[in-house]
Amino acid sequence: MSNSEQTFIAIKPDGVQRGLVGPILSRFENRGFKLAAMKLTSPSKEHLEKHYADLAGKPFFPGLITYMLSGPIVAMVWEGRDVVKTGRTILGATNPLASAPGTIRGDFAIDVGRNVCHGSDSVESAQKEIALWFKPEEISTYKQASAAWIYEKV
Repeated sequence: MSNSEQTFIAIKPDGVQRGLVGPILSRFENRGFKLAAMKLTSPSKEHLEKHYADLAGKPFFPGLITYMLSGPIVAMVWEGRDVVKTGRTILGATNPLASAPGTIRGDFAIDVGRNVCHGSDSVESAQKEIALWFKPEEISTYKQASAAWIYEKV
């Protein structure tokens, strides 16, 4: 399929604790994206600091790391045409109060500090984040049976 790419999506501890894993997976599956990898994980402080290194100088950084250490995270790789940009649209704005109804954050979150999910913001970020969270052998390569019903040209 042309223009296929991968993105990293994580369901944060609040999303896991609130039982939102299934509804979030459904949003991506219903859209037609292919799940390539998924795991429930409790990353180390060092791992999270590396993931959020671009935010290290921000005043909220220590609280973000503490929050992300507060429970398990569902780390995922999704694949499909323009999945990075579309994935961000499915998630909604970082601040849930600015998120449209119908988005994950617009439907399931109120506070920016408990915004349920993380999604890569560029193809380059996605590649870096996927490499940080998954070994190559953990990412499945398979033909999506429904691809011809999702894409005009497979």
